[in-house]
Amino acid sequence: MAKRTLGYIEIDQERCKGCGLCIDACPVNVIKFSESFNSKGYHPAEYIGEGCIACMFCYYMCPDVCITVYKYKQPVVTK
Repeated sequence: MAKRTLGYIEIDQERCKGCGLCIDACPVNVIKFSESFNSKGYHPAEYIGEGCIACMFCYYMCPDVCITVYKYKQPVVTK
């Protein structure tokens, strides 16, 4: 089944405190906890690389304002 990617997100991993609110808010499950630590000792959230629908739920849920959402002009379709 083809997966449509309508955008992507960037997460400032140094500002992220690993609360997981963005992970819970994502309707397509494209955000996970990183296995590595940031300089403050948290496991920050990270984008898995495809499948984002640019809904901005993660952006609105992030209390640390460390997520930027980008929307593509044309969807990217991958298999």
